[in-house]
Amino acid sequence: MKLSKEIKRLLMMNASSNIIFNYIGIFVNLYIWQENKSIFDVAWFNLIQFVTWTLCFLLGSFLISRYSNRILIRAIALCGAATFLLLTFLHLDNRLLWIASIAVPVGAMWGFYASAQNLTLSLYGKGKDFESYFSVSSVLGQTISVVNPVVFALVIQWLGFSGSFLLMFLFVLILLWVSFLIPSITLAREGVPLARNLSFGKVFSTTSLKWLVPSCMAAGVFLQFQSLFALLFTFSVSKDKLVIALLNVLYTCFAMCAMLLYRKMKVKENVWLAVGMGCLSVGFLIVLFPAAPILVISNILTTVGMFYFATVWNTRQFAVISRSTPIEQARIFMWRECLLNLSRILVNLLVLNVKDFHGGMFIFLLGLALSCASVIPYLSGKGIDTFAGEKNNSADMSA
Repeated sequence: MKLSKEIKRLLMMNASSNIIFNYIGIFVNLYIWQENKSIFDVAWFNLIQFVTWTLCFLLGSFLISRYSNRILIRAIALCGAATFLLLTFLHLDNRLLWIASIAVPVGAMWGFYASAQNLTLSLYGKGKDFESYFSVSSVLGQTISVVNPVVFALVIQWLGFSGSFLLMFLFVLILLWVSFLIPSITLAREGVPLARNLSFGKVFSTTSLKWLVPSCMAAGVFLQFQSLFALLFTFSVSKDKLVIALLNVLYTCFAMCAMLLYRKMKVKENVWLAVGMGCLSVGFLIVLFPAAPILVISNILTTVGMFYFATVWNTRQFAVISRSTPIEQARIFMWRECLLNLSRILVNLLVLNVKDFHGGMFIFLLGLALSCASVIPYLSGKGIDTFAGEKNNSADMSA
């Protein structure tokens, strides 16, 4: 598998960021959860995070239209430093305000990261680069997901949460260093303001692009449901940080097995997407019986399903988007991220009312996630089929 130098450096940024995000995703959420064992607290953290994420993604998109993408990587590093400083030293009597204070820099990190990665990938990734990027990115991500939780669980047992927060500054510095190596790109050379033609009709100007809209909305719902409740299910199984870390490693190992099957078996994308959605659906349904072993099995199934979904769905979406000019891609990504996060914010707002894993609101959310999962293969298939038809029509007109 041959990767361009630019894609390799993008993968370096991805790996550095993933170490930080993996730690935050597990242990910062656990840090918030362990005080009151409250679903509300974790949902509140995620809600503020996604609101900030959306705003900073938009800000990052405008920054990259005037400055280099390296500015965004440095912003990620600075927000990471702010996160761990606040976790170490900030103490407030108002718990909701304290949680929100932590969630804001975390959301900013994600927003700047998403804008930097998406725009850089679209400008440098061509054709098979997409499949190669997502494949290698998955390997790196899975490796980090295996090593990171165990290492930091042991660090937390040895030095406590405060010690692990301070240790994370090392990875923030590495990310800052990577910002000087990553390819420097900017949309300023396009000579067209990003805000021009930013209306929905101008951005989603083709039928294939219009199919991205319902696909993103549906994906945002079940992505957030799976990621949030996978954490909460794991936290409910054990209070031991090492056990929680090892369970996350177990989920990663199953995802790696799924990746090996994906690479070895010559199966159509539609089949893998259907398999992924099937695993997600079964994983969601069995949590109606929330015993500890069932919750673990649910997370295994949804983790495998998420691998197949992410690989196929993202590759297809980037393939459709990459046909546009760089400035058009930036506008599409702005809308895409807002649509995804709007759904995630909606889910978190509803989760604020969830008290346990068998109440009416939880069952409603479960049904909503299942409904969204069931329509993804159809929406994704329509988008890629329409895209292929548009390419053929364009080729015929050129001839």
